[in-house]
Amino acid sequence: MSYTDKMLRDNALQGKTILVTGGGSGLGKSMTKYFMELGANAVITSRNLDKLETTAKELETETGAKCLPLQCDVRHYDQVENMLKKAHETFGEVDVLLNNAAGNFISPTERLSANAFDTIIDIVLKGSKNCTLALGKYWIDKKQTNKTVLNIVTTYAWTGSAYVVPSATAKAGVLAMTRSLAVEWAKYGIRFNAIAPGPFPTKGAWDRLLPGELKDKFDLAKKVPLKRVGDHQELANLAAYLVSDFSHYLNGEVITIDGGEWLKGAGQFNLLEQIPDEMWDMLEAMIKQKKGS
Repeated sequence: MSYTDKMLRDNALQGKTILVTGGGSGLGKSMTKYFMELGANAVITSRNLDKLETTAKELETETGAKCLPLQCDVRHYDQVENMLKKAHETFGEVDVLLNNAAGNFISPTERLSANAFDTIIDIVLKGSKNCTLALGKYWIDKKQTNKTVLNIVTTYAWTGSAYVVPSATAKAGVLAMTRSLAVEWAKYGIRFNAIAPGPFPTKGAWDRLLPGELKDKFDLAKKVPLKRVGDHQELANLAAYLVSDFSHYLNGEVITIDGGEWLKGAGQFNLLEQIPDEMWDMLEAMIKQKKGS
């Protein structure tokens, strides 16, 4: 067995309809594909309908499951409601919401315009709120139970991070919403959990964040104690478990999957790993000398 292998048994998501925002590419596409391989119907949304339609055809051919592409800008509540109406017309019910749509860019905050800041907040925080509120109200009104919301956050949602302040601010809000509604809406049979991924390379997002030669200069694998970046199947495995009935007692949790990256950055003395063995020998000798004196 390998970490790139598929984890759940066949048909683990049979009968479920899963809505994935930002499902046309990247990690959203990878997670959607695995959901469909496990028997789920999928609804994928983004602003780019051409990309969605191409992805939907590709995934249906590869998995044999159904995938409905629906154009939607999650920043606008009316578009979200219209998208959900079409999803219900096609599949009857939606069982899982995966809030995956995001936007980000690296920049000194003083260089950002107010509009640039707002764009990230609107996609990540407002978009997640819009989808959660619209679908959650529908579930509650229709008395539909055993529903799940899975949010994609980041490890800097609770620590913050320089140079990605809009994203950190928005993801912190999504994290708070996850934990708050996990308690408030549990009585309606709705579970909330989140995943905080570390470095999982995707062409589109990484090209925007680290354009040109920056990807070579900032090798994110070097920041990870396991000395590698994540494989998409690893994230898909975790997401599939969290939206499946196997995790029915898991509610209000945030699972970090980053090879230990954020813990390495948080530890005050973690940079000492850069000290060579010869210097450790010298330090040990000095300590022994002081003890003997």
